[in-house]
Amino acid sequence: MSKIRLYHGSQMIIEKPEYNGGKIHNDYGQGFYCTKHIELAKEWAVDEDFDGYVNTYEIDLSGLKILNLNDDKYSILHWLTILLEHRTMRMNGPVAEDGLDFLKKHYHMDISGYDAIIGYRADDSYFSFARAFIANSISIAQLERAMYLGELGEQYFIQSEKAFSKLIFKEYIEVASSDYYPLKKSRDNKARSDFNYITKSLDKEGTFILDLMREERENGTSL
Repeated sequence: MSKIRLYHGSQMIIEKPEYNGGKIHNDYGQGFYCTKHIELAKEWAVDEDFDGYVNTYEIDLSGLKILNLNDDKYSILHWLTILLEHRTMRMNGPVAEDGLDFLKKHYHMDISGYDAIIGYRADDSYFSFARAFIANSISIAQLERAMYLGELGEQYFIQSEKAFSKLIFKEYIEVASSDYYPLKKSRDNKARSDFNYITKSLDKEGTFILDLMREERENGTSL
């Protein structure tokens, strides 16, 4: 079925999402971020001292050009590259700088022509794993494990004016901070715990960003 229900957690009621609104340094750039999981949207909606709302929409996906980053033909490095190209982060040392250049060279995707994108949502706490990977501190397998442990869920990124025009507001649901902030905080604490656990162990058989760069140099060809 081409019609699906999407949820957006916010401290505002948003009956008509604004095209070209939102922050430009979010995961996939400027657009409107939603999820099919209402419980996750409720966590996004609140902060420690603020209640929020889950805005509910219906969208007809027929006729839209959609990039699904969870498709088997893409790897976690495609997702990571898009993330690093849009989010701002400090490059800690030459390995990280060269690592980012390597990812852009081999895994860059032009997403400007898509109406919507489906992919992982990188909570701020889990963005530390992205930094650790390009700094050569964790392997690809450890990065994938971190995303799996985080249970980040899929997000739907509404990007084009055409996709915005298909969003139909249905209702809003009030969300109490006292109910959902503890869950949000627990997810953040789990991310920190996972980071400490994963980065303490060396993946001796794993593939690191330096391994990929060395392989390119030794082969003299693109991967």
